[in-house]
Amino acid sequence: MRALAARLGPGEDLKAGVLELAASATWRAGWVATCVGSLSRVELRLAGQPGPSVWAGAFEIVSLVGTLAAGGAHLHLSVADERGRTIGGHLRGGCLVRTTAEVVLTVTDQLGFRRADDPATGYDELVVDP
Repeated sequence: MRALAARLGPGEDLKAGVLELAASATWRAGWVATCVGSLSRVELRLAGQPGPSVWAGAFEIVSLVGTLAAGGAHLHLSVADERGRTIGGHLRGGCLVRTTAEVVLTVTDQLGFRRADDPATGYDELVVDP
């Protein structure tokens, strides 16, 4: 296993930064180890909702989790607003860093992750290869 790390600055897109960091190395499977920082704009797809929900303001990144495969990523983000209220969902492009986002990914060649259509769910789901 190897770690990849980057610091994103103000105005950078969180999802694009994670995907760019992942693309900076060769690996077969990856996942988010940690991410701390803040956002000025949050765009999530909430559970059961067909489209995105968007908020603007000052948000702390509470967690970023997910799997990374050559064919795509499945990432969930939780943020807290200035009163500590927390919201989370599927990370979408358009989440903009307010002050910083410190991203650490773990990658490995010991497993292989890929995404494939699952007729039962209607989504591209994780397939784990040895």
